[in-house]
Amino acid sequence: MRLTYAIKYVADMDRAVAFYGDKLGLELKLQSPFWTEFSTGDTVLALHPASDDNPAGSTELGFGVDNLGEFYDRREQLGVEFTREPKEMHGIHIAGILDADGAPVSVSGPV
Repeated sequence: MRLTYAIKYVADMDRAVAFYGDKLGLELKLQSPFWTEFSTGDTVLALHPASDDNPAGSTELGFGVDNLGEFYDRREQLGVEFTREPKEMHGIHIAGILDADGAPVSVSGPV
């Protein structure tokens, strides 16, 4: 398992893109009104509009695994609570779990 991205929920996408790109100098990989990515080495910084469930300023970690189905099958053994079963989205398999504090965490793997 490896940290592949951190999602930052933002109130204003344009302002956030300007901050991370222009002020901090991060390399812009992808930009849209709903999802923006910056290269930061092995981990991507992703920006996503805030919502009632994900207020501005909150973050969500994203981890990558080699086989998400296998990880999901071991959930009871590992004591991991899934909030979203693995599903194919955007060319990858992605699922949701809760961390020790009940915060959402994404887990993804190849299709």
